[in-house]
Amino acid sequence: MASNPFLWLTLTFIDLYLWIVVAGVILSWLVAFNVVNQSNRFVYMVADFVYRITEPALRPIRNILPNMGNFDLSAVVLIVLLMFAQRFIIWAFVQIG
Repeated sequence: MASNPFLWLTLTFIDLYLWIVVAGVILSWLVAFNVVNQSNRFVYMVADFVYRITEPALRPIRNILPNMGNFDLSAVVLIVLLMFAQRFIIWAFVQIG
């Protein structure tokens, strides 16, 4: 399994995206609780990058989930889906190989 570079690259990209989603959640909490200030140029650039990268995947999930007020569970659903995709790809590769 580890000898296939395409499998490794695919799993690495999924893992990297998963960590970007986690960083986005943590950053949104830090902004919400006024720990970091978005008027800081660096914080704004990081937050904007994370938003632009994760929002295309989170928006459809938000449209499907019911409105729960201030609780946004779309990131949790996306993380579970990404973890499922990783395991499914590994399973499918083992089945083929």
